[in-house]
Amino acid sequence: MKPRTELSMQLYQMLVARGYHEELCDVITKNLNTDFTAARMIGYLCQYSHLPEEEVVDEMLSILSDRNAIIKKKETEAAQAKINEMYEYGLIDEDDEVL
Repeated sequence: MKPRTELSMQLYQMLVARGYHEELCDVITKNLNTDFTAARMIGYLCQYSHLPEEEVVDEMLSILSDRNAIIKKKETEAAQAKINEMYEYGLIDEDDEVL
């Protein structure tokens, strides 16, 4: 796992200040350790004064699922771009010669 970002640490402090167990806060911020995912959770939490722990965990899982779908989409787009390049230019060997 990569280290937590500053925004992820802000999320940790927000969760602790709202009275959630430190162990739960630690697990959430270890999983939501990017600015994108931490900002999503902060935005979600700002809509409510207090949520049950189960709902916070459910939202964390939803955010992770969305992130994984975005990553998969980007990988698919990159692969499709390579296929399109191959269709347009053909196969090229190491000497830049069309096969």
